[in-house]
Amino acid sequence: MENRIPILQSIFFLFLLLILTNVALVSSKSTIEPCTNSDSCNSLLGYTLYTELKVSEVASLFQVDPIAILTANAIDISYPDVENHILPSQLFLKIPITCSCVDGIRKSVSTKYKTRPSDTLSSIADSIYAGLVSADQIREANSISDPSVLDVGQSLVVPLPCTCFNGTDNSLPAIYLSYVVHPIDTLAGIASRYSTTITDLMNVNAMGSTSVKDGDILAVPISACASNFPRYSSDYGLIVPNGSYAITASHCVQCSCGPGNRNLYCMPASLAVSCSSMQCRNSNLMLGNVTVQQTSAGCNVTSCSYGGFVNGSIITMLSASLQPRCPGPQQFPPLVAPPTSVPRDAVFAPAPSPLLDSAGSTSPKSSVVPSVGSLPGFTPANGPSGSASGASNACSLVNPLHAFKYVLVLLSVKLVMSVCL
Repeated sequence: MENRIPILQSIFFLFLLLILTNVALVSSKSTIEPCTNSDSCNSLLGYTLYTELKVSEVASLFQVDPIAILTANAIDISYPDVENHILPSQLFLKIPITCSCVDGIRKSVSTKYKTRPSDTLSSIADSIYAGLVSADQIREANSISDPSVLDVGQSLVVPLPCTCFNGTDNSLPAIYLSYVVHPIDTLAGIASRYSTTITDLMNVNAMGSTSVKDGDILAVPISACASNFPRYSSDYGLIVPNGSYAITASHCVQCSCGPGNRNLYCMPASLAVSCSSMQCRNSNLMLGNVTVQQTSAGCNVTSCSYGGFVNGSIITMLSASLQPRCPGPQQFPPLVAPPTSVPRDAVFAPAPSPLLDSAGSTSPKSSVVPSVGSLPGFTPANGPSGSASGASNACSLVNPLHAFKYVLVLLSVKLVMSVCL
C-alpha cells in the first residue's frame, strides 16, 4: 500500500496538469501578422461603447478624427454639432486606425490613455477598450513593474490589434477589422454579418476549427474600394470599406465605396469650406461629374475624378473612354442618423454591427471568393498576401497544447492500470 501512495500522488499531479492545460487551451487568442518593413495601412477596430460617450470622446480614446469615425460607420455628418452627439452605451462602432509594423508584428501603438482615480489595468483593458487589449499587454508596453499602483493622470500606451495583409483578400481590395468575439457569436454569424465566408475567416485567422470563444480577436476581411493616388499624395493608400465613406483633402473631398461595386467615387464633401479648385482643367466638369453620350459604337463616357491631395491642392483628372454600354447612376451607401439608442436585437444578435439596415436596405454582398482545396489551419495558396507566417505563428500557440494534453491522458491511464495491477 505504501508503494502505491507515490503513484497516486503522481496521478493527481498529472490530472492537475491536465486541468491547467485545458485552461490554457480556452484562453483568448488573436491573429498575429509578422512584418519586416516600416510601412503602415488603414485598418479597423470593432469597438463596443462601455458607457454613453460623445463622438468626440470616442475619438479621443483612440486619437482619431471624429469625422472619420462617423463616415466609417456611414453616419450622416451633416447633423448640427454632430461631433458632440452622445452615442448610447453598448453601441458597436468601427474605429479607423493606422496599423504599423512594431517589433516585427502588426499593431497600432498611437493610442494613449490618461489614467483616472478608479482605473486598473484590467478595467482599462476589459471595459474602456472593450477587450481589444489585455491588462498584460498594457503592462508590458509601459514597463509597469507593479500593476496595482497606477498614478492618476499617468499616460499609458495602449497597443491595439490590427492586420494589413497587403490590403487584399483573395487578391481583391480589403480592409481588416479586428473583431472581439462575444459569448453569443458564431463563426457563421460573423461571416454573414461581414459578407465573407467561413472558409475565408478560418484561413485568415489560421483556425483549426469553426469554434470561437468569448474574448478571441478575429481579423475579419471587409470588401473595399482602393485608391490609386500617387505615393507623394498625403492620402496615398486610401482604402474605403464597402458601404461607407471617407473624408480626405482637409475635409474637402468625400469618397464612397459601393454598395455593389469596388469603384472608389469621390466628390466635394458637405463640409467643404476653404478648398482649392475642384474643376478639371480644359473642361467645365467639376469633381465627381460624369457625362455620357450614346453612339452607334458604344457609349462615350467623360468623367472628372479625384487624383489625391498634394501640397494642399486637390488633384483632378479628366478622362474619356468608349464603353460598350452607358453606366448607370452612381450608387451611394445609405446614410444613417446619429444613433440615440441600441435596438435590443443589436445587443443580443451575433456579430453586432452599427449598420442595422434601419434605412430598409440590405448589406451589400462582397465578391469574396471562398478558398478551395485547402485544409483548415493551413494557409491556402490564394490566402491574403503575407499571411503565411502569421498563420503558422497562430497555429503554434494551440496545436502543441493539444498534443501535450493527449500525452498526459495516456500517462494517467497507464499509471491507473499499474496501480490496479
